[in-house]
Amino acid sequence: MNQKPSSAFIGASWIALGTGMIGYLIGLWRSDMQLNEKGYYFTILLYGLFSVISLQKAVRDRLEKIKVTDIYFGLSWFSTLAAIVLLTVGLWNAELLPSEKGFYAFSFLLALFAAVAVQKNVRDVQMAESNESDEWPKG
Repeated sequence: MNQKPSSAFIGASWIALGTGMIGYLIGLWRSDMQLNEKGYYFTILLYGLFSVISLQKAVRDRLEKIKVTDIYFGLSWFSTLAAIVLLTVGLWNAELLPSEKGFYAFSFLLALFAAVAVQKNVRDVQMAESNESDEWPKG
């Protein structure tokens, strides 16, 4: 049974994703970090978002009996954990106030969690719509 997610849940997921990403990016923009440090934290955000979406898709594919190679599944898990570890190490060694470190950590985790929810919603909506037309959308 595939049920389409509610508009409220879809909206909340997008708002959470935007809040996490925009908050993180505003923090970077306004920080007194050197440009290379800002680039590091920006890259970690992009890497983290990509890896959790990839992981969510791989997990969901396996649950739906869609073939996912073990190496891709493992790399998805590794990438997700690596992004979190890289952010943690970067923040641990950063010359920031503890409140700033917490801000970056929580906005990063909010963005990652919301990206998973948005990916799930997109897939659920497509699945529900394809069930109405009895065909999975192409592309």
